[in-house]
Amino acid sequence: MSVLIFVDSHNGKFPKSSLEAVSYGAKLAENLGTSAVALAVGHIDGDGGLGSAGASKVLHAASVGTSDSQQLTRLIIAAAQKESADVVIFSHDITGKLVAPRVAARLDAGLIPGATALPETSGGFVVRKNVFSGKAIADITVNSAKKVIALLPNSYPVSNSGNSAAVEAFSADLGNAGIKVKEVKKEEAEGGIPLPEAELVVSAGRGLKGPEHWGIIEELAKELKAATACSRPVSDIGWRPHHEHVGQTGITIRPNLYIAVGISGAIQHLAGVNGSKTIVVVNKDPEAPFFKAADYGIVGDAFEVVPKLIEAARQFNASK
Repeated sequence: MSVLIFVDSHNGKFPKSSLEAVSYGAKLAENLGTSAVALAVGHIDGDGGLGSAGASKVLHAASVGTSDSQQLTRLIIAAAQKESADVVIFSHDITGKLVAPRVAARLDAGLIPGATALPETSGGFVVRKNVFSGKAIADITVNSAKKVIALLPNSYPVSNSGNSAAVEAFSADLGNAGIKVKEVKKEEAEGGIPLPEAELVVSAGRGLKGPEHWGIIEELAKELKAATACSRPVSDIGWRPHHEHVGQTGITIRPNLYIAVGISGAIQHLAGVNGSKTIVVVNKDPEAPFFKAADYGIVGDAFEVVPKLIEAARQFNASK
C-alpha cells in the first residue's frame, strides 16, 4: 500500500498547487503508516523539489508529453498498480478535473473533488470539502477500499524539508490518443504571478470607469507583490485580458488576501473568490452586496482610497 500523487510540470517546474498536493499526500501517507510516491511527467531537474515537499520516491515518465486524459489515466493506473497505491492524489486543477474521475472509475474508487483538509483517519476515512459554491462545508466518508482525492489549490501548505527523493524512470502503454492537439495558445502576463497560485490578489471592476485608470491597481499590486485580477464585465468589454477574469465563469482563486476595488459583488463573482482567507472591499456604494462577504470594508471613492493604500504599503515596505 502507498499514496500516489500525480504532478504535472510546466516548463520544467512544478506549480505551487502540485507541490501542495505532494505535501498533502506525504502527510496522509505518514498518518496511514505508508510511503508517498510522486508520479511526474515531462522534463524535471533531479527530483524537481518533490523530495523536499514530502515524496519518498518519484516515478518519472520523462517521455510523456500528452494532455490526453485517457492516456494520462492509463499512465496513472499503471503507476498505482506498480506501487500498490490505495490512495491517489491530484491537484484540483484542469488536469485533475479531467483525469481524477476517470482514474476513480477505473479503480472502482471513491472520489472527493476539491478536498480542503487532510482526511480524518482515526475512525474511518472522512474528507472535508466545500459545497454550494463555498457556502457550506461537507465531511464525506469514503467507504471504498481505494480512494481518489483532488486537493483544492491553496488549501494545504507546501513542506520544505530539504530532503531528496529517489527518482525512478517509469513508462507504461498509453494506447492511442483520443484527441489531437493542433495548436496551443497561452494568454499569460509575462513575468506575472499566475492567479491560481497567487497568495495576494488585487482586483477591480467597472468602478474604475475605464482601462486608463488601471495604473493604480497595478501599482498597489506591485507594492504588495500581488497578482492582478478583474470582474467578468471588465474582461468582456476589453479593459483587461480574459486570463485575469475571476469568478464562476472565470478562474476560481483562494488567496490569503483578496482586495476588490469597485466591484459590486454579484453572486457569480463571489462564487470564484469566496474561498479567500481574507476579503477587503473598497466601494463607494455602502449597499454593495460585496460588503456582506467582506472581512473588511472601506466605503469610499477608489481614486481616493487606493492611492492611500499604495502609500501605506510603500511606507510599510520601506520600514522592513
